[in-house]
Amino acid sequence: QVQLVESGGGSVQAGGSLRLSCATSRSILTFNLMGWYRQAPGKQRELVAQITSGGTTTYGDSVKGRFTISRDNAKNTVYLQMNSLKPEDTAGYYCRGIYGLGQYWGQGTQVTVSA
Repeated sequence: QVQLVESGGGSVQAGGSLRLSCATSRSILTFNLMGWYRQAPGKQRELVAQITSGGTTTYGDSVKGRFTISRDNAKNTVYLQMNSLKPEDTAGYYCRGIYGLGQYWGQGTQVTVSA
């Protein structure tokens, strides 16, 4: 059973920083792709950032230059460093992993940014 567990969400003022973590139940190197998505109330889930097994990263336009995705292979964990947070970054953040033919999601962690 593949499990993804997010942590690190919380409340922060605009301009602040948070780091989200996504721990996997198996070697992170076995995932073809790991990514972070977010969903705000009334909006569709959108890509925030993703990283391939080869280390290639992709970012959503609204977070480029502010967020950084990285991984620690030894800890089987993917991180999302979020800097210069804005109120519009407020959302539930979800970790997604593609392993084999399947995709797996974590339960999500809430990020709230106040003005």
